[in-house]
Amino acid sequence: MGPNDPDNPKSWSKAYRWYITMFSATLVLNATFASSAPTGVIPQLIEKFGFSVEVAKLTISLFVVGYCVGPLLWGPLSEQFGRKPVFIGSFFAYTAFQLGCALSQNTASILVFRFLGGTFAAAPLANSGAVMSDIWDAETRGTALALFALAPFAGPTLGPTVSGFMGVAGVSWRWVFWLLTLFAGTCLVFIVLTLPETYAPVILIKRAQRLRKETGDTRYWAPLERNKMALSQRISHVLGRPFVLLFREPMLFVMTLYMSFVYGVMYLLFEAFPIVFADGHGFNLGESGLTFIPIFVGSVFAVLVYLFYFNPRYARLMKEFAPHPVPPEYRMEVCMLASPIYTISFFWFAWTSYPSVSYWAPLMAGFPMGFAIIFLFLGLINYAIDAYLFVAASALSAMTVARSTFGAGFPLFASQMYEKLNPRWATTLLGFIALLMTPIPFILRIYGHKIRRHSKFAPTNTGPTSPPKPTEKPNQTIV
Repeated sequence: MGPNDPDNPKSWSKAYRWYITMFSATLVLNATFASSAPTGVIPQLIEKFGFSVEVAKLTISLFVVGYCVGPLLWGPLSEQFGRKPVFIGSFFAYTAFQLGCALSQNTASILVFRFLGGTFAAAPLANSGAVMSDIWDAETRGTALALFALAPFAGPTLGPTVSGFMGVAGVSWRWVFWLLTLFAGTCLVFIVLTLPETYAPVILIKRAQRLRKETGDTRYWAPLERNKMALSQRISHVLGRPFVLLFREPMLFVMTLYMSFVYGVMYLLFEAFPIVFADGHGFNLGESGLTFIPIFVGSVFAVLVYLFYFNPRYARLMKEFAPHPVPPEYRMEVCMLASPIYTISFFWFAWTSYPSVSYWAPLMAGFPMGFAIIFLFLGLINYAIDAYLFVAASALSAMTVARSTFGAGFPLFASQMYEKLNPRWATTLLGFIALLMTPIPFILRIYGHKIRRHSKFAPTNTGPTSPPKPTEKPNQTIV
């Protein structure tokens, strides 16, 4: 499929591709908003169903556990059958399970529906990043992913704010789930009516089928059509590829570990912030939800910095490296800035969390944390896409499964950790773990090209590892 082929997603109009980008981000926002939305109505759920606080937390954790199961299917399936069929099927089921939550009459039903809802909501988490690689070249994909990156972290931070004020206003907990049902149902309609197929191998299958029908010539075929596998092989391929990538690729494993820690801490904060701001400073549920706003504002600021500084810089690198691609290791530069900031934000929050200190001090620690989270997410996702281009969906699925495991598990021990250690030392412990991970971007930036030489999944090329001077030969350095 040539670069000017009208069926090539990268040749579609920019306006259309930007619509696809923003809509894909909206699908992720939908899923992540739903993950934390019950936070503000947990007291109502406890009163209605009579379960403990620990069981109430499962309404959040089980949804995120679904993120661990879903990507094992949705990422590889999209590489077999296309992005759009997976989006349609998963969002239909996701909408139905949100409806089930709104109508739940007992503990078992709401917990089961939350888990199943999360499983099907994971489709955009696994595939929206792959859609970005389908429709954008490397130069523009950075801009697209910068805006797209807000969604996975804006959703969880906005959920407690919305549901918190709904709870304070006396709105029934069921309306939180009715809101999620309406949001998911609206997205489903737009998927069916406006989202095209973007996966090139599947587009080629449709073209070959059309040509066979129009000409009667059976010699027209697409490569993916010839890739026939038995059912057992297909199941193994669909379920096994993300794990094969994760455990056979040291780069992917290390990046996934770092991102999983970042993601798990974000969900841990849903338990930690109320301890600091509600118990320590007397905030109500609605006000406690607002404490996540600095994280969101920091995220927005990070996107702006990326768009107006780092992305133009990457565009210049593309010209300097031409005709070779820019090595994926240059994607680590934003992470090299973010990782120390992320570590510092923990110690800032920890030692300003005394009730005697103004709540503005720990509150503002959320700004650098949100800034660093977005930069880490952007750098790691872009690196994964650039390094594992042809299996990007499976690589992103592996990252999603792992980080969702952390996101589901961290809230379950957050309250006990903060009560036993107190907010100062509990957050300091997280800061020391972040400190241990701080060198990861620096190591990948320096040694990543050497590690990629030994990879079976990361394509290598014969380009330079640094911008060649005009007098240098283009094939002087091998990566």
